[in-house]
Amino acid sequence: MRRKEKNRILREILVEDYAAEGKSIARVEGKVVFIEGAVPGDVADVRLTKSKKDWAEGKAVHFHKYAKNRTTPFCEHFGVCGGCKWQMLPYEEQLQFKEREVASHLQRIGKIDLPQPFPIAGADTDRYYRNKLEFTFSNRRYFTNEELAEKRKHSQTAEMLREERPNLFSGIPDEPALGFHVPGYFDKVIDIHQCHLQSEPSNAIRNFIRNYALQHEHSFYNLRAHEGWLRTMILRSSTLGEWMVNLCFGYDAPQERNALLQAVRKAFPSITTLLYTINPKKNDSIHDLEPQVFDGSGYITEKLGDYVFKIGPKSFFQTNTRQAEQLYSITRDFAKLSGNEVLYDLYCGTGSIGIFCSKEAKKIIGVEVIEEAIQDARINAEMNQVAHAQFFAGDVIDICTDEFFALHGRPDVIITDPPRAGMHAALVQKLLEIEATRIVYVSCNPATQARDLQLLDAKYKVEQLQAVDLFPHTHHIENVVGLVLKEGFGL
Repeated sequence: MRRKEKNRILREILVEDYAAEGKSIARVEGKVVFIEGAVPGDVADVRLTKSKKDWAEGKAVHFHKYAKNRTTPFCEHFGVCGGCKWQMLPYEEQLQFKEREVASHLQRIGKIDLPQPFPIAGADTDRYYRNKLEFTFSNRRYFTNEELAEKRKHSQTAEMLREERPNLFSGIPDEPALGFHVPGYFDKVIDIHQCHLQSEPSNAIRNFIRNYALQHEHSFYNLRAHEGWLRTMILRSSTLGEWMVNLCFGYDAPQERNALLQAVRKAFPSITTLLYTINPKKNDSIHDLEPQVFDGSGYITEKLGDYVFKIGPKSFFQTNTRQAEQLYSITRDFAKLSGNEVLYDLYCGTGSIGIFCSKEAKKIIGVEVIEEAIQDARINAEMNQVAHAQFFAGDVIDICTDEFFALHGRPDVIITDPPRAGMHAALVQKLLEIEATRIVYVSCNPATQARDLQLLDAKYKVEQLQAVDLFPHTHHIENVVGLVLKEGFGL
């Protein structure tokens, strides 16, 4: 294959194996091809989206033969929506591939001695597991190729344009949509009518609000011009049966807004707190905005193990509650607490891991850079009567000084749960200086975790590890590693 062959279609390619990040792999004329939308054993035509000297990327566009282990995707939006890309793969095989990916990263990047891992902790249910979803209003609905062909067929304007300029599709009128962004199109949204990620009444609420907005001719947001009234909708739920809805508007229109929210409240009495947020910015983030309570307390509560947590509209909380319990239980087991240890919870967020481990620790110190999260952590500790937990806002490197240790105690055990980028090299060096007896590293990105483990290997050895699947039908995976200080270090 020549180097620049983007959009070339490779015919009847045998998909050989699994690759990282939800892709599969094939070899064509000595070149490695990473393929989306296929599983090992498929024979497919692959349209290249990127082509380099030694490797290429592409997407399966036609199947000549399906792998024997393939399953039928359960979602009507499969292949268009960017989520749940592994629906065609049996869940047990998804778990096997995720285990392989974790092992590959730790061995290839970490290059350290590793014990035999515990079996991956899979989910009991692979659908309706999320407790939070965010949907986008857009004035530009995404049309599939089949929909475009049908609309062009029945549109006199589009027919004329097609004859004059066959590649011009602007003759198709825009339609509003409420759903998820299409991968690669920031301004186009898939109109989602049934999503299998969150339990009911999630779909019913979204469909009701869409229909109400269309009937009352409310404007859906124009993501290019940054104009329009309806922007986003965030749904949160808990295993205790509580529901939060936060509607975000591009500007305030009190009369229309109140009418919409009253209609939602009347139609769905199961919603325990209803909020709205005015967002005039050019991005959808609400972290620097103040959601307003229309009805209810303004928060919901969730239970993990024996502990109850307050979740506000801006709170971070694991989006798969049941699997979060598994994740935290494994983390607590790896910490090997006896009741006499000072436990430091780094990147503590709203304090959930530290509080979950609190019965087995003498003292909990949580550190998190986001002030609002620390405020939630303190409330959660008070709600659960965990008096021996303290939470501090700021950078770990700045907070964990000798003076701080003298006042609050040096850590015997450290739990660190960083974002996907992993820990900053300066923090890894700080951990090496602290020399806590144990470190438990919780990661949502085994690649950056492996990089950090290689640095920690200067003083620590890996004692235990176990992957946990919080996101079925996706390539995402959490991994918990327990480390112990090597002999010759520490006191």
